[in-house]
Amino acid sequence: MAVSEFQLIERYFTDAGVPRDDVVWGVGDDAAILSLPAGHELVVSTDTLVAGVHFFADVDPVSLGHKALAVNLSDLAAMGAQPAWVMLALTLPQVDEQWLCGFSQGFSSLACQHGVQLIGGDTTRGPLSITVQAMGFVKQGAAWRRDAATPGDLIYVTGTLGDAGLALQIRERRLPFVQHHCDELLRRLERPTPRNVEALALNGLVNAAIDLSDGLLSDLRHILKASEVGAELNLAALPLSSAFNACQRDECNEQLSSELWQALPLSAGDDYELCFTIAAEKQDEVEQQLSQHGLIAHRIGVIDNGPGLRCVLSNGELYQAQQSGYEHFQGAPGVDEQVNER
Repeated sequence: MAVSEFQLIERYFTDAGVPRDDVVWGVGDDAAILSLPAGHELVVSTDTLVAGVHFFADVDPVSLGHKALAVNLSDLAAMGAQPAWVMLALTLPQVDEQWLCGFSQGFSSLACQHGVQLIGGDTTRGPLSITVQAMGFVKQGAAWRRDAATPGDLIYVTGTLGDAGLALQIRERRLPFVQHHCDELLRRLERPTPRNVEALALNGLVNAAIDLSDGLLSDLRHILKASEVGAELNLAALPLSSAFNACQRDECNEQLSSELWQALPLSAGDDYELCFTIAAEKQDEVEQQLSQHGLIAHRIGVIDNGPGLRCVLSNGELYQAQQSGYEHFQGAPGVDEQVNER
């Protein structure tokens, strides 16, 4: 028996996430009703994932459900916001209940981890695409913005860089690296960790921030342009995962050029780490706060009044980046065009 739109919603999405007291009315009507905490502002973000553009058509639906929510929670983290509510618009070529079960499982599991409730959305028939609107809140005037970096600020990133880009190279080129390293990198690509815990731990300490979806160079330049400042990056300080380093040392690594190995942490994107700036006098407080919560971020550069973004190698020479990041209407740099994982 065919499943109707309303049966689909009731079966797979009515109870996604955790029930919240500030949801006056959620799934089941023309719109949701929310109660915003006093003295706070609403923060809203929307992202769309399209099959063949943002994910491979054969991706595990549990991973896809996770990632569809993760990329939106990452946007809230970049604003320093507490995530609270999400809406989901799902376009399906057909009703595949096994796929829906996996997708809703991945989506709901991550929502529960972050105390988020699904409060509505839409389902329709067509080419597979997923649109999520994520909402959260911050104290009035406390949201992090791209235009708040100042000369002298230290630049930090959470996590590690280049893993997702390397995973894409491995999959597209069928590179024969050690399997457990490939599996770890693929998890970074398909199940990114939104850095909302880090964002909440750093409340009140960050000047400007952005999440790294299109590559460090491209995304950091957004901060520099909005803040009308320059920056210098120390490329030797870029954090790389053990799996990334192991693959780079592997005897098979000659299949990727040295230029591409250098470019992956800078330009590949899809890492969904946070890049943020802090006043230099807050460095000890920031690092202590991160340590108390068992979190890690690495200092990679400094904001200044110089021209644009300058990347410095360990020998002190300037590195001339050939690629700056992903842009939807210009193609993905350095990767095959079979699929652009953004």
